[in-house]
Order: sequence, then C-alpha cells, then structure tokens
Amino acid sequence: MRQPKILTTIQTYNWSLFVSDLLAGVTVAMVALPLSIAIAIASGADPAKGLVTAIVAGFLISLLGGSRVQVGGPTGAFIVVVFGVIAEHGYDGLVLATFMAGIILLIAGYFRAGNLIAFIPEAVVSGFTIGIGIIIATSQLKDFFGLAVDKVPADFLEKIPTLWEARETFSLVTFAIAIMTLFLIVILRRLAPRFPGLIVAVGIGSALVAYMSLPVDTLGSRFGELPNQLPWPQLPDLSFSRIAELLPSAVVIAFLAGVESLLSAMVADKMIDGHHRPNAELTAQGAANIMSALFVGLPATGAIARTATNIKAGGKTPVAGIIHAVAILLVMFLAAPVASYLAMPALAALLIITAWNMSEPHKWREYAQGNKGDIALLLLTLVLTVIVDLTVAIGVGVSVGLAMRLSRRNSVESDWSSPDR
Repeated sequence: MRQPKILTTIQTYNWSLFVSDLLAGVTVAMVALPLSIAIAIASGADPAKGLVTAIVAGFLISLLGGSRVQVGGPTGAFIVVVFGVIAEHGYDGLVLATFMAGIILLIAGYFRAGNLIAFIPEAVVSGFTIGIGIIIATSQLKDFFGLAVDKVPADFLEKIPTLWEARETFSLVTFAIAIMTLFLIVILRRLAPRFPGLIVAVGIGSALVAYMSLPVDTLGSRFGELPNQLPWPQLPDLSFSRIAELLPSAVVIAFLAGVESLLSAMVADKMIDGHHRPNAELTAQGAANIMSALFVGLPATGAIARTATNIKAGGKTPVAGIIHAVAILLVMFLAAPVASYLAMPALAALLIITAWNMSEPHKWREYAQGNKGDIALLLLTLVLTVIVDLTVAIGVGVSVGLAMRLSRRNSVESDWSSPDR
C-alpha cells in the first residue's frame, strides 16, 4: 500500500491532536536546526544546504510518508557518501546523484520493494552504521580540539596522522567550549529528555564565545551569514555522460535513504505500537530527494533521532513533521543572522554525540554474544566502511551476509521423512 499516512490520520484529526503535533513539531525543529547545519558542514557543503534539506525534504517526507511520526531531513549516515561525492564530482555532481537517487526510490516504491529490507542482514546494517559513526567522530576532531590544519584528508588512514602532527596547535579555549557543550547535551538529555537540549547546549556554548569574544571559530567567521530565503528550484545537468558517471553514487544514496528510512519507521512502530507502510515510505523518500535536489539541497531520509524526539515530545500524526519543517523555514526567514554566531566546537560536540548514538553502544554486548558468523560480518562491514569505502562495504557485506544465510538454511537438517508407501 502506497497511500500516505496523513490521508488516514486526517479523517479523525481534531484540535487536541493539532496542539500535540504543534508542540512536538516545534521541539523537533529546535533539535533539527543545529543538527542540519552541522551535518551539512561535516559533509563538505555550505551550512545553508542543511537547512534547505530539512525544510523541503522534511516537509515532503511527512506529507507523503507511510509513518504517522517519521521526521526526515539530512542525517549523519549520508556524511561519508556526500563528502566523497562532493570531493570527486563537485557539489553539482551531488545534486544530480541525489536527483537520480530520488527517481530510483520512486521506482522502488512503485514496485513495492519496501519489504526487501528484511533480507538485509542486521550485522551489515550495524557494521556500516558503527563505521559511519567512527568516520563522523574523527572528522570533528579538528574543530573539537581547535587544531590548525588547512585541509584534513578524507581517507581515515591519512587523517589520523595528519591530526596527530597538528597536536601542538591544540586550543584549550576551543576544547573547553566543546567539552562544556558535550556535557550539557548529555546532562539535559538525562534530566529533561523531552526538552530541546541540543539547541540550548549549542546556544550556551556559542553565546559564551560571542559574549567573551573568545578566539574560537564560528559559523559566520568560516562561512559567512546564512541566507534568509530558499533558493529558486533548478534542474541539474542531465547530460548522458554525467548521469553514467554518477549512477553508482545515486544507487548508494538511494540504498542508504531507503534502508535508514525503513529502519527508522520500524523503530517508531515499536515506540507507538503502530504499523508503517514501507512502500509509501520509499515513495516519500523518492519525492523528497528529487525536490531537495531541485532546491540544491542534500540527500535526505527518515531520521531515527528526530523521529524518536517527535514521539517523546507527543507527536501523533504526520502534521508534527510538517510543522517541524515550517518552523525551520520561519527561523531561516527571521533569524538567519543569529546562526552566524554558532561556535564550531559546539557543533563538533553535537556531531560527536550524534556519532556515538548512531553506533548504539547499548547493543555492543548483544553483538559480542551473538553468532560468530554475525560478529565477523559486522566487523568486516565496519572495517571496510572505515578503511576502504562505504559502497564496497555495503556490496561485500550484503553479498557475504546473503551467502551466509543461504549456507545456514542449507545446513539445517529437516525432520521430514518420506512416508512408507
């Protein structure tokens, strides 16, 4: 079934539900705002691209999606892929790859491919998710410690030595802001999980930098002021040579968007005891990525952290996700200059926390006690993600995982015996 959930929920919608959705939507917007900016920066893009993606794609994912409470936008899972595509093909190449990924997702939704997620081994998903978390965390070490490095290599094995060589440029002031922001995020999440602690923690850290005129990089000092309006939509370069060149990247983006959105919807189902429509979800991701590309934004998908925040804040229907997008749009219109004061170490702390949460440390003991084959598959996918490439990691992980599943199925002895005749 590809019918959006909003068509179901709107039939019994009332004022009480709207109030719940309004409060939840504004709360999620306060979480998504700094996170979208930080993800864009970590991806090698302009910070404004993160806001554009959260607004355009976030609106469509909620409007057309198959989950009552799914909230979408730019996510940490895309940082590695986006950074690589921009580095190799330029930002215009990323826009085309995102546009093509949206078309792939629309086709997947039309042919009801949403249920195929059940065939992707959990160890592969866990392996590349932890790997992505490691890459995101290490990419933020420069701003977290205030290291003076002109250009940090994208390759993990080159990045660590480069950062180590710059250790003498460590800035105590920058590190203090980063650590304070990190502790505030953790404390506020524990004391008031429904409170938008992310923006409060980043805001306090940034306010200290501005008020005390500390020698710390800010969003404005590095990127200038954010625009206060959305860009005009435009088509990417659709030449055959460019399409052929970026098709592999588009497939990876589509795969990640589909898997993460469906995983997020499944997590949401457990939290609200509901049932999402997987093919509607894929269709929504397709439309969202196409429109994000037309507005020169980033790839987008359903975000587990924002979806969980929405549920905990009392979101009941897709209207909450729509309000979240509208709230970010209003902030962009009315308060874009204020964002230039956001401190880079505070945003780095936010992304390091995001990377930690992505790796789901509470599940590590469960992984260690699991089947040896699954442990090996998880570690293989993780190492390939960090050391080689996410595309290779997914391809090898899924192939090996399916082969292991077939091998186990064939090795199970059947208790069926032929009858006597």
